[in-house]
Amino acid sequence: MAKSSKPTTAELEILAVLWEKESATVREVAEVLNARKPTVYTTVLKLLQIMNEKGLVERDKQSKAHVYRAKQPQAETQQNLVADLLEKAFRGSALKLVQHVLETKPASAEDLAEIRNLIAEAEQKNK
Repeated sequence: MAKSSKPTTAELEILAVLWEKESATVREVAEVLNARKPTVYTTVLKLLQIMNEKGLVERDKQSKAHVYRAKQPQAETQQNLVADLLEKAFRGSALKLVQHVLETKPASAEDLAEIRNLIAEAEQKNK
């Protein structure tokens, strides 16, 4: 993901709606966002236009309505954002990243068990 195509917080909120719905009109996105906090249709439209220019979304030009979909899958966007954060904030140290996450927000017993499983899988791959 190029520097100019990194989504802002507002853009990530819109992407979350598009990932959930696969594609949506501006009105549909605005309605979902408005249910969470007051959101104006024209603001959503402008953000989607900017996101289209940045290559984050694509517009279905065959449809009369402005129908948008995310260009990247959610997992790919998350991976790129985490990789960038890892390098910038933690100098590439996965240990420091995980340590910070666990200190900032305590994990449930289920999450910790899953983290242990992921660590075991990573160890097997590295052998």
